Amino acid sequence: MTTAGARPTYLTGQYAPVPDEIDAVDLPVEGTLPPELDGRYLRNGPNPLPGEDPGHWFLGHGMLHGVRLRGGRAEWYRNRWVRTRALAGLPHRTADGVDLSVVVANTHVIEHAGRLLALVEGGLPYEVDRDLGTVGPCDFDGRLHTAMTAHPKTDPDTGELHFYGYSPVAPFLTYHRLSAAGELVVSRPVEVRGPTMMHDAAITAHHVVWLDLPMTFSWERLAQGMPFGWDDSYGARIGIMRHDDPTATVQWFDVEPCYVFHVGTAHEDEQGRIVLDAARYAAADAVAMWSGTDGAVSNHTALDRDRASRAAATGAARMHRWTLDPTSGSVTETPLAERPVEFPTLSDALVGRDARYRYAVSAGTGRHAVVKLDVHTGETQAHELGAEVAAGEAVFVPAADGTAEDDGWLLTITTRVDGSASRLLVLDAGDVTRQVAAVTLPRGVPAGFHGSWVPAVS
Repeated sequence: MTTAGARPTYLTGQYAPVPDEIDAVDLPVEGTLPPELDGRYLRNGPNPLPGEDPGHWFLGHGMLHGVRLRGGRAEWYRNRWVRTRALAGLPHRTADGVDLSVVVANTHVIEHAGRLLALVEGGLPYEVDRDLGTVGPCDFDGRLHTAMTAHPKTDPDTGELHFYGYSPVAPFLTYHRLSAAGELVVSRPVEVRGPTMMHDAAITAHHVVWLDLPMTFSWERLAQGMPFGWDDSYGARIGIMRHDDPTATVQWFDVEPCYVFHVGTAHEDEQGRIVLDAARYAAADAVAMWSGTDGAVSNHTALDRDRASRAAATGAARMHRWTLDPTSGSVTETPLAERPVEFPTLSDALVGRDARYRYAVSAGTGRHAVVKLDVHTGETQAHELGAEVAAGEAVFVPAADGTAEDDGWLLTITTRVDGSASRLLVLDAGDVTRQVAAVTLPRGVPAGFHGSWVPAVS
């Protein structure tokens, strides 16, 4: 929250943007970097230009931070703004409508078919090179005519990339699929009730799992800043749709009102049910979280905020499971863990499959941590960081000769809460309490969103 005359939270401390782009080489390493970590750790996040106030943390220009690891060394760090048309100050609207290339590209960075893409859900992806230079907007040879989610899902068996775009105007949701070679081969509208903010979705071996939840767009909110806010009247439901059938309809399941920014994963069980795990905000927590974000207070009514206050809401998400039965139409909801978490991840090799472990980040006074949840036993393990150091999303990198699901490492950028310093931590995914190595970065890296491990090209 901000007070009169104070700088907003998203411009201070661990969120404070950096003013420039730098390069540094031969970074100091504590411990021993596994020699087989040969590649780049890349992370995206908002970073306004010097002197800018975008009005909300989510709206700053995208900046990529990268660390090159090879042969047990941290060869370099560099950071670069994604040079979008928005960064150049071009108008969002054209004479015929909206220019989907005028975006901030600040949410994620992934690799598909040899192409690196900086993503934001409001428009087209931007291609970047392995040195973090911007190539330009990508519409997949003119075939993509909607926005692209920042959370596409790669099927580990087929190599296909499943994604979607949502819009404030009909069609509100459009499903897309890229081939393993990077060709856009499927685009089809999916019917939802209105302009919902669908930040994430899930896949299984045969289905897409949709989240039609009550955080919705309105033109009135757009005039005030962030256009999304909690809508009690919208309802909440989860949908499943066969992704191997171009004519498949969506089967919807009503659920308790909530919001989900990030899914863990989904899979099909032996009974043919769809099991979805995600970081779930209960209704009161969703309102408390959204209303407590700088620039978003006006997006909820006084009644909304009072309701959240009276419910003793923490504004935090917790891992939750929905089990959807296509035969009976029933749904079961089960809490998985009590500790507040966000940014759940897992091994990329198990996306859409029955995975045992989820990795996530936990925050709170004195309780910043990287956590590991065993969904088979319910046990949670944590790499505690204390009150002064916060962790970003933890990315799993498998060991080349690993046999167990958690044979590998977790990579995360940690930043002191005053913004003064950052490190790239390498944790043992089998025992997250054990720090394998830490790379000292040449500057404080602002808190950001999502990233990827990009193996070196042989």
